[in-house]
Amino acid sequence: MVRLLEKRQKSVSLLTTFAIATFGLQVLALIFLTLQGLKIRQLSLRKPAAFVQLIAGQPIGVTDDLERNSEAIRQFVSKTMTSMFNWSGTLPPQNIEEVSKPKPDSGILIKTSQGNTKKVTTSSWIASFAISEDFRKGFLSEIGAMTPPEVFANNANQAMSAQLAIKRVYPPQKIAPGKWRVGMVADLIQKKRDSDRKVITPFNKDLLVRAVDYFPYPVEDTTSVLQKAIYSIRSERLEIYEIRNLCLLDNYNNLSPDKLQQCGSGIKSDSFTR
Repeated sequence: MVRLLEKRQKSVSLLTTFAIATFGLQVLALIFLTLQGLKIRQLSLRKPAAFVQLIAGQPIGVTDDLERNSEAIRQFVSKTMTSMFNWSGTLPPQNIEEVSKPKPDSGILIKTSQGNTKKVTTSSWIASFAISEDFRKGFLSEIGAMTPPEVFANNANQAMSAQLAIKRVYPPQKIAPGKWRVGMVADLIQKKRDSDRKVITPFNKDLLVRAVDYFPYPVEDTTSVLQKAIYSIRSERLEIYEIRNLCLLDNYNNLSPDKLQQCGSGIKSDSFTR
C-alpha cells in the first residue's frame, strides 16, 4: 500500500513538472512572437531611405529627406512636361504588339474652369499626377481647353497631333528647403497628320518643384495599368506645385525671387499662372 502511494506521488509530481515546463515554454513562445510582431510593425511603419535617380539610372541614398539630385529634378521636369503635351491620339503601348499597332486614345473627360466638359489625352491625365493636388484640377482644366478635339478624331484628314519640343531645361535653383525653381524653354508643335503644316507656340515656363513624402506602392495583383503608371510617377518623390511664365534674360540663373516676380508681373498670359 505504501509503495503504491509512493508511485502515485512520483507520477503526479512528474505530470506537474511536465505541465509547468510546457506552460513555461508556451509563455516564452508567446513573448517571442509578441516581440517579433512589434519588430515587424516597426519595420512596416519605417520610412525607406530617400533615393534619387542619376543619369545612369542608379539610385543613391541621401541623408536629408528633402534633398534631391539636380539632374533627377531636371529629368523629372522634362519627362513630366513631355508626357503632359504628348497628344498623339494613341494610348501608350503596353506590349510589343501595341508598339506597331497602337490603340486609339478616346481621351478622358474633365471639367474646365468655364463649366464645360473637355477631353484630355490619357498621357496628359496620367502625367498630371506629378502636379500637386491643389494645382492639378485647374491645370488639367487649362490642358483640356488647349487640347484640340481633332486629337481624338478617327478621320485621318481631320486628325491632329502635338508634342512639346524642349530646347533647354535650366539647372534647378534652390529657393527653400526641399523646393526648387526650374526654367524650361520649349515649343508646343501642333500639326495635322495628313500634311506637314505646323503651328508652333512658344512654351517658356518657370516650374516650382518640391520634394514630397514617401508614397507606398500597392500590391502588384490589385493594380490596373493606369494605377501602376500613376504610382510610377509618384515614386519620383517630387511634384510641381506652380507654373509661371519664364523670364528670358541672360542672367536668369542669377535672378533673386524678388526680381523674378517683377519680371514675371510684366507678362500677361492666360496660361497656368495661379
